Amino acid sequence: MKICSACLLGLKTRYDEKTKTNKKVCDLIKKETLIPVCPEQLGGLPTPRKPSEPTRDGNEIIKRKGKVITEDGENLTQKFLQGARETYKIAKKYDIKKAILKQGSPSCGVGKIPNGNFNSQTTKGDGVTTAYLKKKEITVISEEEIRSTTPP
Repeated sequence: MKICSACLLGLKTRYDEKTKTNKKVCDLIKKETLIPVCPEQLGGLPTPRKPSEPTRDGNEIIKRKGKVITEDGENLTQKFLQGARETYKIAKKYDIKKAILKQGSPSCGVGKIPNGNFNSQTTKGDGVTTAYLKKKEITVISEEEIRSTTPP
């Protein structure tokens, strides 16, 4: 059993209500239980919502050394932190030790997140939820790391 970014399973949870359905993830759900989560919704943000980007890596945001903001400067940091905590509660409740999260997301990015300039560019780093889950010893991979023949 794993937790999984809901958008990868075709749910319209992204800020723009679009999906990021991933064939490998959809194939994987036929073989094992994946619990869909959207940390941003779990943190209380609506769908649709304004796009947001981190000013720093998720680890720094957890330490309150960065923020997650919208392009017009609205600070959503507390919502992102709450979403990370709620996602962890789900993992803990079901004794889940692995997660598949959406690459490039301010919440779920695994090694690659938006650069904070709202220019569609990324930078190295983990999203807020990814960083939080890793601190809680949950293995996190992105959909890009799933191998076609072998489950993660």
